Amino acid sequence: MKLYNSMTRQKEELTPLLAGKVSMYVCGPTVYNYIHVGNARPVIVFDALRRYLQYRGLDVNYVQNFTDVDDKIIRDAAAAGVPFQDYAERFIAEYFTDARGLGVRDATVHPKATEHMDGIIDMVQDLIAKGFAYEAEGDVYFRTKTCEQYGALSHQPLEDLEAGARIEVDTRKEHAMDFALWKAAKAGEPSWTSPWGEGRPGWHIECSVMSNHYLGKTIDIHCGGQDLCFPHHENEIAQSEAANGQKFVNIWLHNGFLNIDNEKMSKSKGNFFTLREVANVYGYLPVRFFMLSAHYRSPINYSQESLEQSAAALERLKTAVENWRHHAEAGPEGAGMGNQAEYRQRFNAAMDDDFNTAGAIGVVFELVREVNTAVAEGASAQFAKDAIALLEEFDGIFGLLPEQKKAGLSPEIEALIELRQTARAAKNWAESDRARNELAALGITLKDTPQGLQVIDNR
Repeated sequence: MKLYNSMTRQKEELTPLLAGKVSMYVCGPTVYNYIHVGNARPVIVFDALRRYLQYRGLDVNYVQNFTDVDDKIIRDAAAAGVPFQDYAERFIAEYFTDARGLGVRDATVHPKATEHMDGIIDMVQDLIAKGFAYEAEGDVYFRTKTCEQYGALSHQPLEDLEAGARIEVDTRKEHAMDFALWKAAKAGEPSWTSPWGEGRPGWHIECSVMSNHYLGKTIDIHCGGQDLCFPHHENEIAQSEAANGQKFVNIWLHNGFLNIDNEKMSKSKGNFFTLREVANVYGYLPVRFFMLSAHYRSPINYSQESLEQSAAALERLKTAVENWRHHAEAGPEGAGMGNQAEYRQRFNAAMDDDFNTAGAIGVVFELVREVNTAVAEGASAQFAKDAIALLEEFDGIFGLLPEQKKAGLSPEIEALIELRQTARAAKNWAESDRARNELAALGITLKDTPQGLQVIDNR
């Protein structure tokens, strides 16, 4: 499998450090609000990459962190009148509601910055001892000029980065581009005891410490959105390689921006929709389909029309599978599907070429067209069974067609389903929609079919 390495700007063969195993770190959210649709793109894309690597027989150690102490968290927790820890935990829970609605599997581990303060302080001390960092009035800064390769990931030398950045003048810094490893505590803010006084970590050091703790000094793949390339990932490289004395990451993957009206969607610009808002209208899986139907490195433009098209395409896929299942039970005897290997080869070829999900989804819809035609012309029940098995094999990576689970629903979920059905029968559409939305947030999709209610468990 070849992946486009942002560092070298070329496709490179994935060659894991340990045979049969892949170490993979994905920068997770800063938990001060619901994630927006743009945040969902790396969550979906790199979940699918992990699934594909597992499909190809690799053991993936997948780490996705939470930044649970940050200026925005502290600000919003204070405004809400709650401890910052409680505020962060609330939005970690909301993240998991959204992620599971999207069919995203939990990471091998989801570390939190506040769980790794000892490791953060140790790494900062080590960087100071080696001359890569310095203390200034309770803050600690990394000396960017000690990193000869600084700017290599973003492909700009230090001088160009400095010229293009908006930098607040800070006379305590030796160089304008030096970045904070540790911040002295301000009045009323949470803090931890360190050799430099009470304070808390800078943003970048968290990921270096957590990736090192769970994956080692050198990792196979590091993923994140394009907006993290500079300064976050650039700074991770500088401090990690300075501390460890060896290469930090073998392959860097960055997904393209999600735009709205051709501008990057972001909370700071205010031009965003939360994923929850979108899912309440379209459901979660159309969002997943929308993200995977484009190449992960390409920018994509969000619009109501694009979500409607994705929902329609997904519905065609679901309808096809339902028809195949009926045919597998009622169709005539006869030969099975003979060209599964050809479809599998074409699917894998697309995915092996820089994780081209768009191309692989194209293969899936070619399969759908062929099987629909064959079933309409009286193909055998075995043909339909073979087609279903092949599609389910592919969907194990895409996660677009979760199987209905006949058991394991909690009393809470059963009660909401009953409430929704009662409200629907009484034509109380507001109450029906409320129950449906609560179920969607819990990862349960309801579908009304001619055969009755279908309960789809996306958890």
